[in-house]
Amino acid sequence: MTTTKNTSNTAPAPAATAPAVQAPILARRAEAETCADPSATMTLLAETDPGQGGFTVYRSRFSRGAAGAPSHFHTKAWELFFVISGSLEVLVGEEVTVLGEGDFLAVPPHTPHAFAAAEGAEADVLFLFTPGMDRFDYLRLLGSVMRGETAPAAIAASSGRFDNHYVDSPAWRDALASRG
Repeated sequence: MTTTKNTSNTAPAPAATAPAVQAPILARRAEAETCADPSATMTLLAETDPGQGGFTVYRSRFSRGAAGAPSHFHTKAWELFFVISGSLEVLVGEEVTVLGEGDFLAVPPHTPHAFAAAEGAEADVLFLFTPGMDRFDYLRLLGSVMRGETAPAAIAASSGRFDNHYVDSPAWRDALASRG
């Protein structure tokens, strides 16, 4: 298991105006940690220190018609989606749409959103959060809950730490209920 974090060993900048130099981050799929639950496998690619801004990036492969995330929002980070293959049904605000292969979506902070593999389809999606939000620990917790190893209340209790705030969405409930 390798989870890449930016741990730059550079010396402090000599002048107050010079920015600190960040080390490049290389994540190899073969070395990346994976988290799995009954509906998806997530490959944790790279995450920088949340206190320094940066990003979190991971890849999720959803099984046919699998649930992704219920309606929620983040107060600090943009969540970006890039569909590598398949189809992803998404809620943004109160609008539900389907993203296909090659589609990109950027959801700003405070915007309710949700996602799932589209009905009858699989989805392979690259997710990026900026600034970084310590999402790897959240994904580990989520997998543990989905596998029945941890009580679901742990997700609600973690909302402040992971900036993941769940909200009700009649549009999303209707979209999921209309599936065959």
